[in-house]
Amino acid sequence: LDNNTLILVYFLTFSDVCQGSAWHQFALKLGCTAVILLTLTVIGLSVSVIFLRQNSSIEECRVDVQVNGNETTGKWVKPNLLQCPVHWHLLQEKCLFFSHASNTWKDSLTDCSAKESSLLLIQDQEELIRGLIYKKEILFWIGLNLTLSEKKWKWINGSFLNSNILQIAGYNKESSCVYISLTGIVSENCDAENQWICQKELKPDRNKICSKF
Repeated sequence: LDNNTLILVYFLTFSDVCQGSAWHQFALKLGCTAVILLTLTVIGLSVSVIFLRQNSSIEECRVDVQVNGNETTGKWVKPNLLQCPVHWHLLQEKCLFFSHASNTWKDSLTDCSAKESSLLLIQDQEELIRGLIYKKEILFWIGLNLTLSEKKWKWINGSFLNSNILQIAGYNKESSCVYISLTGIVSENCDAENQWICQKELKPDRNKICSKF
């Protein structure tokens, strides 16, 4: 082959290589762009699915609250998502058990413990408690007694009585415990036999917990 022919062959070969290299780069860029777009699409779909599931869960909770609220006060109240055991009464965020038998304060305390609860602790619910006591002659032990060492009224959770919340009538002698009735809060000998009130926290009535809304 003469020099002109060799030059022509070399030029054509180099031109093909260059064209192939440019096409390869374009295909590579196109492939990368497609992968990125596909990844973004998958991420967007995943976020949309999660958002829809959350909205669905919240709506279900709203329906449950509304239904429960219509059965009680007609309002949406979160405590309605919780329920008390059978024979227990709902009071704000507590479940209360009113005994029908009578016993000493100590034995009443033991009975509440056996029910995985405690004798009633009153914070600011005195009037509400009295609203559930429908007979004047019924006396209910609560979780308050006089400690011998400090000679102060002490709740069974270890806190001392706030006299601004409760005023106790009766004597404050050794072995004094407190009961509640329609007529007031009174101290009596702990060996006397009265009915009693146990309390426990509310428990969820379903497995899932609703989000705040």
